[in-house]
Amino acid sequence: SVGFKAGVKEYKLNYYTPQYETKDTDILAAFRVTPQPGVPPEEAGAAVAAESSTGTWTTVWTDGLTSLDRYKGRCYHIEPVIGEENQYIAYVAYPLDLFEEGSVTNMFTSIVGNVFGFKALRALRLEDLRIPIAYVKTFQGPPHGIQVERDK
Repeated sequence: SVGFKAGVKEYKLNYYTPQYETKDTDILAAFRVTPQPGVPPEEAGAAVAAESSTGTWTTVWTDGLTSLDRYKGRCYHIEPVIGEENQYIAYVAYPLDLFEEGSVTNMFTSIVGNVFGFKALRALRLEDLRIPIAYVKTFQGPPHGIQVERDK
């Protein structure tokens, strides 16, 4: 009988993509990561990309239903923090299709909502976030105009 084979997988197989070239429409994040002992920096960066986008720590049967390539975050570069032992900056690119238009809450919940309790990391901090113009334009602004907000 052909069945579903469950199991734990390494994140870096799918989410560490050093050959990836960022797009003008990607949301770019820089995370300072401190991996747990024995966790390679590439795996730590890939874990952040996975857990803040489409990844899960186990293989699930629904993985075959959708092309995750379109929605997944990608750790495209990782570099050591100068002067700090076992700390790295992991650069992660997220496609706009991953986020609801015009929702800061959705964007931040996706990027930072699930990763900070991740056990492969001893410490994690979001250092920088670049939001593309294409996403900024999806925000409607204040309902009564900017001047009304300024006059409050």
